[in-house]
Amino acid sequence: MATTEGYASRPGGAQAELLAEVNKHEAEHNLELVWAEFRNYQQGIMPAGPGARELTEFFAHVDGKLAADAPGAPKAQASDRDVLNLMTKRARTLHLGTANYCWFTDPSRALCLRLAGTPAADKPLIGMCDSARRPQATHHPCHRPVWAEHAANTRRFLGQLGPARKTEKARLRADHDRALRVLDAIDAASPDTDHQEQHADHT
Repeated sequence: MATTEGYASRPGGAQAELLAEVNKHEAEHNLELVWAEFRNYQQGIMPAGPGARELTEFFAHVDGKLAADAPGAPKAQASDRDVLNLMTKRARTLHLGTANYCWFTDPSRALCLRLAGTPAADKPLIGMCDSARRPQATHHPCHRPVWAEHAANTRRFLGQLGPARKTEKARLRADHDRALRVLDAIDAASPDTDHQEQHADHT
């Protein structure tokens, strides 16, 4: 008790300090991820998924603003920190899933909250996220291995089911097809042609 007492959530308690430190690191990490994805956008590596168009439009807006504030302009945005400051608000909406990024910009559009019956929540239920259907979810090259592994495992399970397991086969086939669609979308949004050969191994 003496060891853990200092972590009590009271004014000045270590628990509050620890939570503040964790939130600070999470915010910094999210900014780094948004920065990386913006650089990917500039290099022609686009996001995929239901929220891809919205995120791409945001990056285009930021890119256009940077072009307008070119060197020599009165309010030139000249440093990486300036770019990150433009993206701070968007970074605050970012929640990380195993197989997707969730951009929680509009709770009313969150499929997970509707399914859970908690539409007024201030955070998504990332564990319930069906990112292939969620309108604010995006897939990126870093998520590709997860989807590729899922497609391969689902294909293997399908091969092990007997002819009488029609219901299970239909469910797994739909899941496998969804994984392949996500892989196709990620590959189409990326100029890395090596992924096309990898994808062939899972189909």
